[in-house]
Amino acid sequence: MTTRCGTVAVLGAPNAGKSTLVNRLAGAKVTIVSPKPQTTRFRIRAVVMRGEAQIILTDTPGIFRPRRRLDRAMVAAAWGGAQDADLDCLVVDSRAGLTEPVREILARLASGRVPLWLVLNKIDLIPRERLLPLAAEITALAPFRETFMVSAETGDGVDRLLDRLAEAMPEGPYLFPEDELSDLPDRMLAAEIVREQILRLTHEEVPHHASVETESWQEREDGSVRVDCTVYVSRPGQKAILIGEKGAKIKEIGRRARAELTALLGRPVHLFLNVKDRPGWDEERGRIRALGLEDPE
Repeated sequence: MTTRCGTVAVLGAPNAGKSTLVNRLAGAKVTIVSPKPQTTRFRIRAVVMRGEAQIILTDTPGIFRPRRRLDRAMVAAAWGGAQDADLDCLVVDSRAGLTEPVREILARLASGRVPLWLVLNKIDLIPRERLLPLAAEITALAPFRETFMVSAETGDGVDRLLDRLAEAMPEGPYLFPEDELSDLPDRMLAAEIVREQILRLTHEEVPHHASVETESWQEREDGSVRVDCTVYVSRPGQKAILIGEKGAKIKEIGRRARAELTALLGRPVHLFLNVKDRPGWDEERGRIRALGLEDPE
């Protein structure tokens, strides 16, 4: 039996639907999603088995013009994932089309040495007659070897993409156990699930100035786990918004995150949240490393 195994970097501008696509390809939730841009902050690998092939999908942060040290680390993680992969898939929001951020990404990918595929996502949101002209416009700017049209939300076109990914993987042994879904440690999974609910339940500047760290993970004799997470924000005003009137907002964030973690881990989770304001955390090298990112400077 010949096995195949390779890595695929899933790239794109913020809000292209990369994480939703990775979850759809994996058939399970391995990375958080939200309607807000810049949801993914570091590289997350999902392990997908398709026939005799193991496809290691790397969900990367959205590529944008960085301003903060955190932004620079996120963009560096995305480009690092692209350079390290056997295959790069550029995901483009077909509804948004060929935007300036997509053009900037294409300009850099055009000179890359890694094989490049185009994935037009969200095809359920635009008229079909617009897809071929858009694909032609994009493929004229970089050496794409294949083009796919999918809806990560509905699953339309995803099976064809998955089959072709399996065929494109180089021959070689598997790098992960066949039943493994992701390389994300449980402590980081807990922090990410909490952050996902912050993204969903808060607005304006709060979601992008919030960071979550799992401070304690305690296994209990009854099979449950106690998880203590600290949420860091940049300003006292953001802390007040996050906590909410009489603690209502942070309680709801905790309730939703607890339910999600219980389902994902398959056992009871006792989740406790603490909120601290820490000005300038997104410029701190230590905090950036704690998020699983490398400081680009």
